[in-house]
Amino acid sequence: MKRAKAAAGQGGASSSSAGRTAPKPSPEDQVLQELRPGQSIELLKALHILTREGRLNQDSRRKLKQVYHLFQFIEPLLQELSQEGHAATLADHGAGKSYLGFILYDLFFKTLGRGHIYGIETRAELVEHSRALAQRLAFERMSFLNLSVAESTDAAALPQRIDVVTALHACDTATDDAIAFGLAKQARAMVLVPCCQAEVAACLRQGKALQLSRTPLAELWRHPLHTREMGSQITNVLRCLHLEASGYQVTVTELVGWEHSMKNELIVARYTGQKKRSAAERLRAILAEFGLEQTLAARFGLPPEADTAPEAVPATV
Repeated sequence: MKRAKAAAGQGGASSSSAGRTAPKPSPEDQVLQELRPGQSIELLKALHILTREGRLNQDSRRKLKQVYHLFQFIEPLLQELSQEGHAATLADHGAGKSYLGFILYDLFFKTLGRGHIYGIETRAELVEHSRALAQRLAFERMSFLNLSVAESTDAAALPQRIDVVTALHACDTATDDAIAFGLAKQARAMVLVPCCQAEVAACLRQGKALQLSRTPLAELWRHPLHTREMGSQITNVLRCLHLEASGYQVTVTELVGWEHSMKNELIVARYTGQKKRSAAERLRAILAEFGLEQTLAARFGLPPEADTAPEAVPATV
């Protein structure tokens, strides 16, 4: 009888301990679980991604998620380009506060011990802030240039060749300028997240009445909201075709979930050297279909169509 009671007591103790829940991690531990291994806490505080107390708020968590997701696409490219001792170079256009550049340096370039990141930004105060932060953190292989994307192509402060070009939320035609920069610098890869785009939408708006009389497809951009969205969609399709015609393999995917950002399209282009003639032909056909040839053919690398008129035959005497 005593043995039975003892056994029952042991069973009760066992079930009691099994019912206990693990202690809840502290706020600091919860934050660390969301960070990449080796991530500098000091850097994240300086970028105001972490608060002074080391906490993440909702807005900074969203920013960090975007940058980390982008890092997942860029890291394999950098690893490939850094083989056999190569010092990979990366130009980040429209760098802003250089969230992406600093985190790339902290998680990849710092440990690698070679390579260089160039942050290109038009706002002088942000460039100075980034320079001071890089100096404070001893991120010696980072440079920050107060230039527009277009100006940077011929800037003496940049090398003749750049391995990777990034442009995160570069507004309107700045993404096209980043692509032109990448082509001029013979980039091995481009990682682009386009932002607001007004140029094509404006062209569609101007020719709307003519297009509505010509084709029922013009209903796709008859309403102002649809005009804006259609312009954005067409612009990114044209960019992808331009890259394919220039020798790049292109992948289009989401950056993060739509609940985090409406500007969500991620274009990843890797240079293969195989220029697709069909891509150039479709690019020209789309421009012609939407009445955009005169305005945008040169932007997307298309030469003027050759004059197909027959040559004049000299008169016989």
